[in-house]
Amino acid sequence: MSQWACVSATNLSYQANLINTQTTPRYDALSFHGSEIVARNLGFLSSQATTSIGKRLRKGALPLKVVCVDYPRPELDNTANFLEAALLSSSFRASSRPAKPLKVVIAGAGLAGLSTAKYLADAGHKPILLEARDVLGGKIAAWKDKDGDWYETGLHIFFGAYPNIQNLFGELGIDDRLQWKEHSMIFAMPNKPGEFSRFDFPEVLPAPLNGIWAILKNNEMLTWPEKVKFAIGLVPAILGGQAYVEAQDGLTVKEWMRKQGIPDRVTTEVFIAMSKALNFINPDELSMQCILIALNRFLQEKHGSKMAFLDGSPPERLCQPIVDHIQSLGGEVRLNSRLQKIELNSDGTVKSFVLQNNSVIEADAYVSAAPVDIFKLLVPENWKEIPYFKKLDKLVGVPVINVHIWFDRKLKNTYDHLLFSRSPLLSVYADMSVTCKEYYNPNQSMLELVFAPAEEWISCSDSEIIDATLKELAKLFPDEIAADQSKAKILKYHVVKTPRSVYKTIPDCEPCRPLQRSPLEGFYLTGDYTKQKYLASMEGAVLSGKLCAQAIVQDYELLVARGQKRLAEAGAR
Repeated sequence: MSQWACVSATNLSYQANLINTQTTPRYDALSFHGSEIVARNLGFLSSQATTSIGKRLRKGALPLKVVCVDYPRPELDNTANFLEAALLSSSFRASSRPAKPLKVVIAGAGLAGLSTAKYLADAGHKPILLEARDVLGGKIAAWKDKDGDWYETGLHIFFGAYPNIQNLFGELGIDDRLQWKEHSMIFAMPNKPGEFSRFDFPEVLPAPLNGIWAILKNNEMLTWPEKVKFAIGLVPAILGGQAYVEAQDGLTVKEWMRKQGIPDRVTTEVFIAMSKALNFINPDELSMQCILIALNRFLQEKHGSKMAFLDGSPPERLCQPIVDHIQSLGGEVRLNSRLQKIELNSDGTVKSFVLQNNSVIEADAYVSAAPVDIFKLLVPENWKEIPYFKKLDKLVGVPVINVHIWFDRKLKNTYDHLLFSRSPLLSVYADMSVTCKEYYNPNQSMLELVFAPAEEWISCSDSEIIDATLKELAKLFPDEIAADQSKAKILKYHVVKTPRSVYKTIPDCEPCRPLQRSPLEGFYLTGDYTKQKYLASMEGAVLSGKLCAQAIVQDYELLVARGQKRLAEAGAR
């Protein structure tokens, strides 16, 4: 399910100054003209694997020929969720062209804002998308350092159970930018440093049998009695569907497990990793609804848990094609355009958006696509007691830290895949020099790691965070990494801190999530925190944008009438 893509942190618009980086002395860039790495040396060649070529130029280096192993795109297009998402997408393109296109101003160019603007443009309207910073993407933003290397807000994973994102890639003609990995989930073994435990989903079996087989075949993390108890506990979720899943919102993962008679060891061994990947918090805090939504998608869709990496930086490889599409249809995207104030009419509706440079934008409809913590700072005083807005007080972003470390050598104890660390400090990690074409390097590894939970570490210095990370990495790479750098040495690192990332999905948050259409005519919200079935994730952000655009299109006559009334009143004055 989409939730695991929550392995991405938010970089809030008002917190750009909190992105800290540190560079240690590094060697001159090496060039590997014509060099190759073959699949069998990486240990993941299979009959499904295909070879793809990418090229990257490093600063001061000759062209580097990159050979990566990708797996074919899974057959997603005939799944019920994909077709449902495709139908919603097509509804915008097929809608009758408006006699008077709506001018819609959207504050925030993360995935939710980009999605809203994209589908409004598809429907024939004129979105104006405003981004506070000079970079696209919001929670998937990334930056280049002086060496030309990218560092990101989070480790972004695209699942087969992401129907709206998969449709979006297809609509933009960029399906080939996803690098699909083998259908496995790989967990580090804390009690066996340097070793991993795998859940392998066989291609020959349909869902849910492929998932059941993966669980039954793994005897390193769960005993047979634990598997039986967990399976029995899942029966109500499978039979009860979405209604049962949503009813578990009031329980933490730990509470639900105990209620089912499942030993705490299972929570510690397996679900601490899932909880931190889903929402950057531990299972004694996370709502069980998150886990059940993920498991439902993974068990019901054959390729739901199959993962893909983007082949480069999200702003360039995903966000820019969306912007190009919006602009090709007459929409606008403006960077360095920070929303400062929501100006109101006497009846409490929105009169205009006032930007930090004091420019004023009036429109037929207004959308906030800012993260929930930022939006709460912008809520006008007159709105604060309205239940729709007041409920947002319970939705609070969770801190997260994303760490990038460049080493002086190629690490061997890794995979071309996302890895679940099961560490008390780290959530997931990947060797991006192997998993991603643009970051590929045959001689040196770059580990990207999600440091979570991060609440106690967010105020620490970068060097303290790196020291703590190295101690954990020494357990994952006992033969290659030492905390004192007596083995692999750090060439440089970047630490990206996000004090308020995706909303903290603790019990009883679900009733607080707002619909995209607000009670005030002409004002809408979008973002993964708004009401949609994929919770806090990239998929949730894209779906929320589509639902926001759908609400605006449905309100077309009302918004046109409202605009005519406003003009008439202005003319009478």
